Amino acid sequence: MEKSKTLRIASIDVLRALTMLLMIWVNDFWTLTQVPKWLTHAKPNEDYLGFSDIIFPLFLFIVGLSIPFAINNRMAKGEPRSIMFKHIVIRSISLLIIGVFMVNYETHHEVLGLGKWLWCLIMAIGVSLIWMLWKKSPIPRKWHNYLQMLGWIILIGLAFLYKGGSDGEEMMSPQWWGILGLIGWAYSINAIAYLFTKENLMLLVFMWLIFNILSVAAVTGYLNNIPSSFSYFSTWYSGTIPAFTTAGIIASLIFQKVSKESMAKALSILSVLGILNIATGLLTRHFWGISKVPGTPSWLMVCTGIGFLSFVVLYYLIDIKKQSSWAKVIVPAGTATLTCYLIPYFSYPIRNLTGIELPEFLNDGTIGLVGSFCFALLVVVFTGWLQKKGFTLKL
Repeated sequence: MEKSKTLRIASIDVLRALTMLLMIWVNDFWTLTQVPKWLTHAKPNEDYLGFSDIIFPLFLFIVGLSIPFAINNRMAKGEPRSIMFKHIVIRSISLLIIGVFMVNYETHHEVLGLGKWLWCLIMAIGVSLIWMLWKKSPIPRKWHNYLQMLGWIILIGLAFLYKGGSDGEEMMSPQWWGILGLIGWAYSINAIAYLFTKENLMLLVFMWLIFNILSVAAVTGYLNNIPSSFSYFSTWYSGTIPAFTTAGIIASLIFQKVSKESMAKALSILSVLGILNIATGLLTRHFWGISKVPGTPSWLMVCTGIGFLSFVVLYYLIDIKKQSSWAKVIVPAGTATLTCYLIPYFSYPIRNLTGIELPEFLNDGTIGLVGSFCFALLVVVFTGWLQKKGFTLKL
């Protein structure tokens, strides 16, 4: 483990990059035909775990892995907790805003108003203008505030012009918050908890257990009587989503505390936690099934276990054995993650608005999957190119 002004573990960046690459790949499956069932998302309430159902939980776990390092680095620089709290709130709200816009693009009417694809393209431009790290860009400083203001004007305008639903009469709403919105909810409660528990592992384990209990309560109907006025906070009190991130924090804390004594012991503990979570998830499967959409406890446990084991494997490979050359090409997806995630929100609208279509055989079966993976790699490489030119999004 290397120590410098900012403590950073290479395997976490690689795990984040690999997960983002896979997320872009599986998110492209909608453009393909004849995708094997084991790769796709399970249907709502289907007792099945597809490969695609593992990617998002793994990303939530990585968010948790990163929180202790990010906050500890800020503390090491002498930053007050009040400033860190403000930073967490701003980042969380930013994720919620972007997530809501992204999820509403999916339900925008195909042709009414601006149309689905033009609305999405303009939305991506607005998001880029607001959250671009302008001070690192080649754009003159005098334009930075104006460009951010333009971004806000664009998003506000799009909200008014929104035409949702089959008849175009629906207004924008949070819906299920979108991927980034759910990350925002999970990040907010976990980062704040870590900030004020002062690295207390037992308190965070207790919080993790509470989230797991809430996950069981949610799927068994015990939370059905919660007033609808609290529904905006359902991501928190239903337990499953924030539990992934809490597990990541616990993994980081165990690693930091135990590895000082013995690296082998730290990795062994994390491996055992991974195996126990997967085993518990499989053993309890007959109670509620393994299903992503309702967020069953078994889905939570199995994917949490995969998170623990993924970190152990990559830490051993990247940080101990120094076998990282294979990951160089995907590193931008781990260091400029938001930029990478946003690029398809440009490429899909441009492709549809211009009428660009690939021959059908290139979107079918194995050939389609290979082509889709190449697309995901191109997105990552383009992200790296933008990064070198000084264009990176940052919350």
